[in-house]
Amino acid sequence: MISVQNHLQPLSGNKLWFIIFTCSCLAACSPKTGTGKLPQIVTVEKAAKPPVKVDAKLKEADVSLLLPFNLHRIKVSSASKIETEKSALAIDYYQGFKLGLDSVAASTGMNFRLNVLDTRDNNIQITTLLKSGQLSGSKLIVGPVFPDGIRFITNYSIANNIPVVSPLAASHPGEFNNPHLISMVNNIEVHAERIGAYISGKYDPDKTVIALISTRKPDDELLAVPLRHYFQQGKGIRFSFEEYSSVFTMETKKQPGKEYVVLLTSAERPFVVATIDKLVKMKGAGARLSLFGHPNWLKQNYNTDKLQALNTKITSSYMVDYKSPAVVSFIKKYRKVYNFEPGEYSFKGFDTGLYFARLLAEHGISFLKYLPQEKYKGLQNSFSFVRDEKLGYINTSLLLLEYKNYALNPVE
Repeated sequence: MISVQNHLQPLSGNKLWFIIFTCSCLAACSPKTGTGKLPQIVTVEKAAKPPVKVDAKLKEADVSLLLPFNLHRIKVSSASKIETEKSALAIDYYQGFKLGLDSVAASTGMNFRLNVLDTRDNNIQITTLLKSGQLSGSKLIVGPVFPDGIRFITNYSIANNIPVVSPLAASHPGEFNNPHLISMVNNIEVHAERIGAYISGKYDPDKTVIALISTRKPDDELLAVPLRHYFQQGKGIRFSFEEYSSVFTMETKKQPGKEYVVLLTSAERPFVVATIDKLVKMKGAGARLSLFGHPNWLKQNYNTDKLQALNTKITSSYMVDYKSPAVVSFIKKYRKVYNFEPGEYSFKGFDTGLYFARLLAEHGISFLKYLPQEKYKGLQNSFSFVRDEKLGYINTSLLLLEYKNYALNPVE
């Protein structure tokens, strides 16, 4: 079974009033309210491993979930849509996470006590929570959401030997230096490595030029720096490498007879649109081109015909296949329990909740050491962790998607 402190109860009606109601419940309901059990939805893919000593099993486990509900800003009697939408991320993630725990509780009989706490996206509030002792006894802390909060809780995690999950931040774990940190979202260096590895395996260095296009603006350089390193100093050093501030400069210096792989590191829409348009014209004039874009393009709207014409590929930490039976099952369950559609963060919360609940149920108090062995393919996210003694556990599972048949599809 699962018990939840500050449990959120579902309510029929539109999401605005649901959020208002649930925020009120989060602040006021009595702890340890029992919940129903849900069917198991997805499975963990296990890597082959040698027999190991059986660790002590757990019959119950405390899990703390730290999210920015910002309840103190919401007046139930007069809350506007804008005000409540600020809490939507936390609500959606919580609901998905809890369904993940419910699923494992139903299939294993293990009791999870979920301690849901409002960080208010404020370090003063986090300090209050730490001093209050509400996190004591937690086998796992999930959150805070934002990098500053993860950084702030590091000393507590290390001092108390409690693993902390960074659920949504794409920050490099080197910013935190916490050996107990579990980074769920791929940092930008993992994206660059995935792009580089694919190019190295698919293109002939003697016939290919890698053309990096970066405006050198800080946002562009986040991806440009690791890509530049990969092809100038790393595994891609065999390739001819050129760098330009714009595609127009590249056109004037293009080598005849070479195939160009263009790495566009910007997500600034006007610049990207102009670059794509020019590349399409160049390809129409006979240039051999392919394009790799920024991960943020997944949330932006560009001309699919043009992206497809350029054989465009982008990396992504997540993707939902709405035709998958597991996804269909989850959506039906989510609708039944919460009376509206799951969002991006509902899927993220479910995958994370189910994955760690499984680890706790199967491996007990030593669950952390099994992270690198337990591979997971979920509804939206996949997890494959490597361990760094100083930086903790880093998720290296990353999709490469291509525009094909007027849709984004995983590259085989």
